[in-house]
Amino acid sequence: MRTRLFFFSAAVVSLLCPACIAQTDVAASLYGAFNESTTFNSLKQSPSNSAGVSLDFRHISNPLVGYEATYAYNRADQAYQRSEVCSVLTCGYQPVSSAVPNNAHEITGDWIVSLKISSFRPFALAGGGILLNVPSSSSAPAVECSLNTGVCQSTTVSTNTSARGVFVYGAGLDWTVVPHLGLRFQYRGNVYKAAALTTAFSSTNAFTQTAEPMIGAFLRF
Repeated sequence: MRTRLFFFSAAVVSLLCPACIAQTDVAASLYGAFNESTTFNSLKQSPSNSAGVSLDFRHISNPLVGYEATYAYNRADQAYQRSEVCSVLTCGYQPVSSAVPNNAHEITGDWIVSLKISSFRPFALAGGGILLNVPSSSSAPAVECSLNTGVCQSTTVSTNTSARGVFVYGAGLDWTVVPHLGLRFQYRGNVYKAAALTTAFSSTNAFTQTAEPMIGAFLRF
């Protein structure tokens, strides 16, 4: 019995030993950012879907201890739509819609668990950081209407940068194609509060999510 247990333990160790080798790599990935709309009272806030790029620095010490620093960028234009023009007491002109050109910059730190199996390394990650939404200009086009007259006209609204905390989760697979070089397939999800880009439309302040399927390449040191 002890002999069998010894050989079983030796087989397990020999199988998992490659997973214990530390590795460090840098990676670049392309992704699609698919966003959810949020609503609050009469306001609907809709970020646009777009393509983005991600740069990663990753170090894995063992299957349970790994970390990475990530910077990601994509366009995240925000569309605002208000269904109620004004209240009973204040019925002057009010903005009812606007489209704010916007750039999203995300900086995160993530914890990684992984397992090396031959030339493949499946992994899962979780972490957090900051999401900066930076409008392309100091103002954006808008439409304002009056409930009294029903007349609408073009106008502009001022914009401002919005900073939100973001929680990141995901999973993926590294495939070493040739020594020190491989492909990375992963899915990342970002959870955060909707951006506040203009005082003319208060943020819905609701939690929303961005889904990011990604494909990229990594260089291992």
